[in-house]
Amino acid sequence: MIEILNHPTLQARAKDTGALVADILQTLKNRSTVGTNLLDIDRWAKSMIVEAGAQSCYVDYEPSFGRGPFGHYICTAVNDAVLHGRPYDYALADGDLLTLDLAVSRAGVAADAALSFLVGEARDPESVAMISTTERALAAGIAAARPGARIGDISHAIGTVLSAAGYPINTQFGGHGIGSTMHQDPHVANTGRPGRGYKLRPGLLLALEPWVMADTAELVTDPDGWTLRSATGCRTAHSEHTIAITDDGAEILTLPKAS
Repeated sequence: MIEILNHPTLQARAKDTGALVADILQTLKNRSTVGTNLLDIDRWAKSMIVEAGAQSCYVDYEPSFGRGPFGHYICTAVNDAVLHGRPYDYALADGDLLTLDLAVSRAGVAADAALSFLVGEARDPESVAMISTTERALAAGIAAARPGARIGDISHAIGTVLSAAGYPINTQFGGHGIGSTMHQDPHVANTGRPGRGYKLRPGLLLALEPWVMADTAELVTDPDGWTLRSATGCRTAHSEHTIAITDDGAEILTLPKAS
């Protein structure tokens, strides 16, 4: 299903939910220091979601690619984990590369965003470069998202940045439509051919999410049935925003407030 949010009330709700996701993610990033346990991050996420009168898109989520309900309120992926990271009893160490991925729904509209960052003081140059690449790819995808453009234009813009940086690209998981539910059509692969696919219309919400693994495109699944890791054990990075297609282009709904 491809959902178009044309009504001003729904559009306002989308902005409200996006702002909430951005605020929660930034708060969790600031709290995620050396020694922080992933299960504490999950508890903090739950508390903020409930306090805001919102609902988690994850806790009861049970898609075909997972094993049973996810059972947690946020995805926490560390180092070689990249997607669907199920929180577990692990204390963050200096230099860990952490990805936080959060989707919530409030007043019937969902928003989804993710960010990767290094914990503590250690700054591995390769990790910094990889995170920066996903952020630049996300910016390129957003710039390509305008009325009349095609999904393939977004995919091509993202893939061009990722490929130019030398990263293999996995196409099993990518961006997606979003609205009254978290995962909708159209699928937005992280590489593709321009001029192909669904034509973008004002009112369409998309979650764009470039993610890469340093030296492989192959994923392996943890025994938890959810967490996806790089097959080689290399580090990974992931950046995501929910955007709304407007008459003037793309509006980022999950952009953090300026500090």
